[in-house]
Amino acid sequence: MINSDKNLLAELQKDIAELEIAVKGLKMSFEKCSNIGIKINYNFEEQESFDSLSSKFARTSDIHAQRILKTILLLLRENPKSFIDRANLAEKLDIISSADDLIVVRDLRNEIVHEYISSEVSRIYTEVLNHYSNLIEAINTTKKFIEQRGWR
Repeated sequence: MINSDKNLLAELQKDIAELEIAVKGLKMSFEKCSNIGIKINYNFEEQESFDSLSSKFARTSDIHAQRILKTILLLLRENPKSFIDRANLAEKLDIISSADDLIVVRDLRNEIVHEYISSEVSRIYTEVLNHYSNLIEAINTTKKFIEQRGWR
């Protein structure tokens, strides 16, 4: 193993540890917001809970897609230029099960990060609840891939 691979593996281990912490927080927020449910109007505490869930969803998806998947592909000597190419290659290599689901999660992440308008809040919250399982499934599939490669 060359030194750059050792550095990438160390980075991957650090990112996985960070991802596991992020997933734990995301799951707790998801459970809380699932109990609140989707509404037209939210009180302040409910909106804070959903804002926290949305933020954690975006952060968790970033750690997974922007850091962990990139590192895995570099270890495999692949370097796709666009996110869509990365998602398609990750599906082809069985790092994730669905490129389409990952792309939808990424699009939702972009909506969350780029200041959605208040009239869209209920729709965004619904989308986060609906796509939560896609993100968790992609993460679990990626972790299995990493374990199968002996990288963990």
